[in-house]
Amino acid sequence: MKHRCRNLLLVTLLVLFQSTAQANDPIPFVPSPMVVVDRMLELAEIRGDDVIYDLGSGDGRVLIQAAKKYRARGIGVDLNPQLVEQAKIKAAEAGVSHLVEFRAGDGLKVDISEATVVTLYMYKWFNNQLRPKLQRLKPGSRVVAHDFDIDDWKPTKIEYVNPGSDPSGELLEPRTLYLWKIAKPSAEPKAASQSSPITHSQPSQTGLTLNKRSTLFM
Repeated sequence: MKHRCRNLLLVTLLVLFQSTAQANDPIPFVPSPMVVVDRMLELAEIRGDDVIYDLGSGDGRVLIQAAKKYRARGIGVDLNPQLVEQAKIKAAEAGVSHLVEFRAGDGLKVDISEATVVTLYMYKWFNNQLRPKLQRLKPGSRVVAHDFDIDDWKPTKIEYVNPGSDPSGELLEPRTLYLWKIAKPSAEPKAASQSSPITHSQPSQTGLTLNKRSTLFM
C-alpha cells in the first residue's frame, strides 16, 4: 500500500508538471526515475573526461550516477538550497563528493562554457531561454533534455523510455528524451542552414528513452 501511494503521488506530480508548463511558471522538483537517468547518460555518451552541468539538479541523482558509473565530473545548479544540501549529503554517501559539486543558484545565469554535457528536466520556457548558451558550447558537446524540447532547434535524436523497460516499477508513464550534438561551425553559409536529420528510436516493451526533471525554480 505504501509503495502504491508513492507511485500515485509521483504520477500526480508528473501530470501537474507537464500540464502547467506555461511561460515562466515556477518549476517544481519531480525526480526522474533511475531508468530514465541511466538512459539520459547513455544517450549523452558520457565519458570519464566529460564535465556535466545539470541545471535543476534536485537531489543530485543524475550527477551522482554519472560519477559512480563513468567517473565523470559534474556541477549541479538548483534554486532550492535544501535540495542542494540533500544532493551534497547523497554524494558523500555515494563516495563521489570529489567528483561532483552542487550550487544554489539560477541555472539561466550560471556560466556553462566549460560543459561538455548539459542535462535538463526543465520547462520549455527555461530551455528556450537557455538555448543561446547551449548553442555556443564547444563542438562535440551534448545536450540532453527530458520531456521538454527546445523551439527552433531540431534535436539530433529523440528516444522514448517506456514503463515496460523499468523492472523496478518506478517508471509509470512514457518519457521522451531529446539529444542535441553541437556541431562545428560550417564555413559555407548554405551548409550552415541545413539541418541534420532527426533520428527517432521507436519505443518497444523493452526499449528505453531518456529522462530527468529536477528543480531550478521552486
